[in-house]
Amino acid sequence: MTKVKNICCIGAGYVGGPTMAVIAQKNPEIKVTVVDINEKRIAAWNDQNLDNIPIYEPGLSDVVKEARGRNLFFSTEVDAAIDDAEMIFISVNTPTKAYGIGKGMAADLKYIELCARQIARVSKTDKIVVEKSTLPVRTAEALKNILDNTGNGVNYQILSNPEFLAEGTAIDDLHNPDRILIGGNVDTEEGKEAMEALVDVYASWVPKEQILTTNVWSSELSKLTANAFLAQRVSSINAMSELCEHTGADVNEISKAIGMDSRIGSKFLNASVGFGGSCFQKDILNLVYIAKSFGLNEVADYWEQVIIMNDYQKRRFAANIVKTLFNTVSGKKIALLGWAFKKDTNDTRESAAIYVADYLLNEQAEIVVYDPKVTEEQIYADLDYLGTRTELENRQLVTVVKDPYLTCDKAHAIAILTEWGEFKDFDWANIYDKMLKPAFLFDGRNILNSKIKEKIGFQFRAIGV
Repeated sequence: MTKVKNICCIGAGYVGGPTMAVIAQKNPEIKVTVVDINEKRIAAWNDQNLDNIPIYEPGLSDVVKEARGRNLFFSTEVDAAIDDAEMIFISVNTPTKAYGIGKGMAADLKYIELCARQIARVSKTDKIVVEKSTLPVRTAEALKNILDNTGNGVNYQILSNPEFLAEGTAIDDLHNPDRILIGGNVDTEEGKEAMEALVDVYASWVPKEQILTTNVWSSELSKLTANAFLAQRVSSINAMSELCEHTGADVNEISKAIGMDSRIGSKFLNASVGFGGSCFQKDILNLVYIAKSFGLNEVADYWEQVIIMNDYQKRRFAANIVKTLFNTVSGKKIALLGWAFKKDTNDTRESAAIYVADYLLNEQAEIVVYDPKVTEEQIYADLDYLGTRTELENRQLVTVVKDPYLTCDKAHAIAILTEWGEFKDFDWANIYDKMLKPAFLFDGRNILNSKIKEKIGFQFRAIGV
């Protein structure tokens, strides 16, 4: 087996950037080039001020600092990087289709196809092509058809290597993964050699017993399945949170009780305003579409209910704010603390905050937002994307503030929508004194403990309770 010396990753986003940075850190003898056609993003990755790299992830700047310029490079020269590489990772966006067959459910693979055609056009030597993006099962077959029939007679091996990273802990997840999953053609020697080449890259820091090799279809479907199972747990506990409200039970006590069951475990059992991020909703909808395409309607309905419950929880949380504020928020200032979909990331994709804000804006509330890592530009872009109002209206109704205390000043209510740790350390008594009375706090992430709740003076609500 020939050891890989040059790796190219197409896509400098939330997966490609951190993953390649760690691969370069742990394999100083391998040249790793991350390419993207977005010149602004590549410039940010190359910024001498590491605080300006485009992705906020604890520990990422230290990894980039160690490897960048040594064996980690960021470039817009896509063709040159493809030509040089023996192994090419595809890590581009695969959003839910917004048009045509499968609209609203199926994954949009146009960027994957464009990458495949570019690889086929440029390549003059044999390549190992690695699917890093989250893809529907059997996508490798489509990639293989494009590469084999539109190229220069080059031999390709297609591998699936899905990521299992949680934003906010991605660097730790990369340094200490539960498992690395590599799928390939297990029926040919060439396929086995390609898989072994990728195993060798990860084995420089991951114990080999934690590197699983499967056929390519199992690898592709495992990623969708993992996200579906995790999202299912979130929606399950959120469904129970409403039942708790009607029965007098405490959802936090229930979460603790069932989480101590070793068969269930405690992770992803925190009741909240709902899950967000780029993976869970997109992957479940993709799974629903695949099931429907095989006529498995009951299977599709089962998984779709997870999404329905999640959407309902966001609407219910926002509706509870309106109800608590005497059934009207028109002209009232509502402070939103947090816009990212979770703490320790600047990613806002499918964040619950977007939809809670949209609901309240429909009720003519005046929204003021604070998030320590999300830019004003991104917050407005998220609201503009919904298309509910004009861009001008969004800017008139929503104010983005970089001082959390100013955000809450003279507010009728506060809603915590991201579990940033700094919120626990706020001078809540001081904030309460500056708010309009009666003042309400809605802890949509349930991060404030009982001692804080006793001191702050708010009429307190958690998860809509």
